[in-house]
Amino acid sequence: MSRPIRALAVTLATCSTLFAGTACGGRTAVQQVAGNFIVVASPAPSTPAERQKLARTRFLANAGLAAGATYQWIVKPWKAGGFKNGARGRQEALVKAGLAGTFAYNRLRAAQRSAQGDPALARALAPLAAGIDGLRTLPTRLSNGDESAVSSFADVVSKVKSASRSAGASVRNQYPTARQLTVD
Repeated sequence: MSRPIRALAVTLATCSTLFAGTACGGRTAVQQVAGNFIVVASPAPSTPAERQKLARTRFLANAGLAAGATYQWIVKPWKAGGFKNGARGRQEALVKAGLAGTFAYNRLRAAQRSAQGDPALARALAPLAAGIDGLRTLPTRLSNGDESAVSSFADVVSKVKSASRSAGASVRNQYPTARQLTVD
């Protein structure tokens, strides 16, 4: 066999081994060795301005989801009288409000953590930390039918929105899907 034909045969055998290994879902020997030595850096903002911008963006997304969930599944049904004894669909409204309350608390905590990356937001939200922590028990109160919990949720969310507006970040309501309520 001539030298070019041997090189072609070796190349063809190597390629077929690589393709056969990846097509079957397994890792080939080359991939295993490469996985041990190739390190890929995770993307991260490189300047303080980029870190601050991403923190503000994450804050706005999380606070917007919390505000939207609170309004859609807690405040609106409450205003419509959906939590009153004997109201049609009361049980379903209370379950949704409990889920939305848990979701809103989770997103407000995430927004609070994100705000730490932006000095103006961190200063604006510092006085609200106790109010956000106080929301921890409100989903249980909502599911038990305590209607005073609704005003507490609405009050904390409006304070977060006004504090962020004073820091130059306007929070808009974003309505999460029912799936997002159960996943987070």
